[in-house]
Amino acid sequence: MGASARGVHVLLVAACLLVVFPMFWMFSTALKPPPEIFAGTFRLWPSAATLQNFTTALTQVPMLRLFWNSLVVAAVVTAAQILTSALAAYACAILRVPGQRVWFALFVATMMVPSQVTMIPNYLLIARFELLNTYTALIVPQVVTGYGIFMLRQTFKNLPTSLVEAGILDGASSWQVLWRIVVPTTRTALAALSVLFFINTWNQYLWPLLVANDKYMRTLPVGMQEFVSLEGGTNWGPLMAAATMAIVPALLAYVVAQRYVLESFVAAGLKE
Repeated sequence: MGASARGVHVLLVAACLLVVFPMFWMFSTALKPPPEIFAGTFRLWPSAATLQNFTTALTQVPMLRLFWNSLVVAAVVTAAQILTSALAAYACAILRVPGQRVWFALFVATMMVPSQVTMIPNYLLIARFELLNTYTALIVPQVVTGYGIFMLRQTFKNLPTSLVEAGILDGASSWQVLWRIVVPTTRTALAALSVLFFINTWNQYLWPLLVANDKYMRTLPVGMQEFVSLEGGTNWGPLMAAATMAIVPALLAYVVAQRYVLESFVAAGLKE
C-alpha cells in the first residue's frame, strides 16, 4: 500500500469517526445516570449503565404516540412522493405530452424556491380548511417533490428505448408500460429515493411544529423539544434517550436498503 493510499484510508477513518462518534456519545449519555452526566468528568462509557433515562423519556412525554405519528407521516409521505414522482417523471421522460419540456422546467423550478416561502401560504390553507392537528395537515403539502421528479426523470431517460417499444408492440398501455417495465427496471433508484424521502420526512421539524399544536399529534423531533423546555434547563439524559430512539428507524431504513442505494450510485456513475 502506497503512501497516498494510506493517506486516503486515514482520511476515510477520520471522516467515519466524525460521523459515528456523536451517535456513540449520544447512546453513551443515554445510559448514564443523572449524577454521572453532570459530574463534569469525561467517560466514553458509563461506569454503571442504566435504562432510567429511557424510562423517563417514555413516561414524561408520550413517546410511543409521537413515534407512531412520525412513522405514519414518514411512510405515507414517502409512498406518495414515490408515486407522484414516478408518474410525473414518466410523463416527462417517455410519453409524448404537449409542453413536456415546459412542465419539466416548472417542476425543476420548484426546487429553487425555499420551503420557508411556501410554508405560510400552506399553513393558511390548512387553517382555512380546519385541518390543523390532523395527519392530513402533516402529509398533504408534501406529497409532490420536484427533486424526486427530477431524479426519476433522469433515470427513466436512460432506459433503453427498446424496452418501452417492445411493451407497446405487445399491446401494453402506457399504464402497463410504467408499472410492468419501467418501475421494475428502475427499482434500485426508487429504493434509494425512498430511503432519502423517508429520512427527510422523519427528521422534519418546522412544518410539524406549525400545524400540530396538540401534544398527541406532534412528531418525534417536535416532541423532543419538551425535554429542553422543562423547568431547570435541558434534561440531557432523557433527551439523549429520546434521540437514540428517534434515529433507529432512519438507520434501519438505510441498513435494509443500503444495497439498492449503493447500486443506484454505482449505476449513476457508470452512465455516460
